[in-house]
Amino acid sequence: MTITFEKLPANLQELKALPEASLNQPEYGAALFVAVMMHYFVNKDETYEMLEYLKGPYGLSTYEKQFLADRMADGEHIVRSFFNGTSPENDYTPSMPYTIETEKGYDAEIDGRMKIFLKSSGADSKRHILLRHKPSTDEWFIEDQMILAMIRMPKSSDPWA
Repeated sequence: MTITFEKLPANLQELKALPEASLNQPEYGAALFVAVMMHYFVNKDETYEMLEYLKGPYGLSTYEKQFLADRMADGEHIVRSFFNGTSPENDYTPSMPYTIETEKGYDAEIDGRMKIFLKSSGADSKRHILLRHKPSTDEWFIEDQMILAMIRMPKSSDPWA
């Protein structure tokens, strides 16, 4: 599924105004995670507030905040690499409007959970976000994410380029 954002959310109100904020498709939560993480270097507190929404009943733990800080220390290019049009050669500059390709893992729900795979233009294999379905509201919330691992560095930062 291709998900398009004309503008990325800068706070919880903007996030909730997006049609994907209904979270009624697992792909929406995965794509919104990437969109929200683009705000991390602008305002961490607003980012955490948006992530709390995407995590639903799980909430965002202190450990997860520390994990995000560790992963994001390598730079914003890791998150940008999930948008279409990016590559190490263009320093992971996304094309506009922002688009993300998502893919269901096994195309089936297992124990109320589903993996959504995302392609990073800086990695050789797809990465995934695990979402859990809440039947009473028909929403999919982020349970875990495995997308913020290291990728190839942007060409402008590569001393061997």
